[in-house]
Amino acid sequence: MTTVYFIRHAQADFSVRDGRIRPLTAQGLVDSRLVTAFLSGKQIDAVFSSPFKRAVDTIKEFAGHYGFEIKLIDAFRERRSDSDMTRINRAEFTHFMERQWADFRYTFSDGECLAEVQERNIAALEDLLLQYNGKNIVIGTHGTALSTMLQHYDRSYGFADFMAMADIMPWVVKMSFDENKCVGIEKINLFAQ
Repeated sequence: MTTVYFIRHAQADFSVRDGRIRPLTAQGLVDSRLVTAFLSGKQIDAVFSSPFKRAVDTIKEFAGHYGFEIKLIDAFRERRSDSDMTRINRAEFTHFMERQWADFRYTFSDGECLAEVQERNIAALEDLLLQYNGKNIVIGTHGTALSTMLQHYDRSYGFADFMAMADIMPWVVKMSFDENKCVGIEKINLFAQ
């Protein structure tokens, strides 16, 4: 049995427009300690992350405390946003995301559709499942990327589920695999622990 702990990043500073270097807020840094506390004692074998700063920084304290190198995997990055997204408000963004969830091939202009995000994330995950069969691993990730992976293994997961977790940062999903077959999904709200 392989166990994967997906860690959706803590609160990010959205005043920084460049998603690759967007840091955590001061509160996000504090909340990332919940991740360290949660993962302690889980007998982790390896730690991976999206290369985006907010994902790395959310698991950095845990990795440093236990002597893990965080191995960066570009495929676990967040959805490439449409360049036009900078000009829309929250309500328009929510409508856009609802359309993407209704049609995984839909994109506004030059961004990634959810199908593209899902395909690259699942391919990267399946590579790790082969390499770390029978191990416990951590993957630092993002809300949209993680949600598309959940939808791959649980076809009932949809837009309402995505919106329910949209403001939970950090957020943990524990997935259990027998070879590459998902046999269990547990969603963990660290703020309710």
